[in-house]
This record gives sequence, structure tokens and C-alpha cells, in this order.
Amino acid sequence: MKVDKKGHTTVLKETKGNIIAFIENVSNQYATFKGQNLILDVSYDKNVTLNDIINFKDLSKKHNDAKKSFVIVANDIEFNDVPEYLTVVPSVLEAQDIIEMEEIERDLGF
Repeated sequence: MKVDKKGHTTVLKETKGNIIAFIENVSNQYATFKGQNLILDVSYDKNVTLNDIINFKDLSKKHNDAKKSFVIVANDIEFNDVPEYLTVVPSVLEAQDIIEMEEIERDLGF
């Protein structure tokens, strides 16, 4: 797992091709990242499925309840099939844009 902190956002990049191990690793180190907006980049693994992405549900809920953004970057996913409780985008740039918008909404009290 590669970690890149930029301001109030941390990008966690999965580099081994094992989503389940990545989720466990992020969960085990969650206390380190809980105060940051998170971008979880799983685009390295071309075999990621929607079912793999759904495994992020608990982490996403916990992070969103703490009023922080949680965005997953994945390729080759049917984005229309992603459940509403997850935010999945095709690029890190789009993930950063989503986080900026969510930060503005939180500042405005939405």
C-alpha cells in the first residue's frame, strides 16, 4: 500500500492486486487516517469487481459518519450499479474534485 498525504486528504493506493488484504490493511491502520479525507485508489488492480468495491461499505460508513470524505478510484466498474452509500470515480483527479465539493457542502452546513 502506498500512502500519499496532501493537505487534508490522504491517498491510499493498492499496489499488490489483493483487494481483501488492502481493505484489512486500511482497517487495521484506520486510526492513522480517520481525521483525513480518504481516496482509496484500487485502479492498479484491473480485476476489481463491484462486489470487491462493496466490501468498503463499513469503512465508508464509519468515515462519512465522522464528517470526512471517502472516495474510491476504480476502473472498469459499471458506475451506475454502485450503491448510493459509496462514492466511486474513475480517476484520482475526479476524487479530489468530489472531496472539494463535499468540503464546501460541509462548510455551508449541508
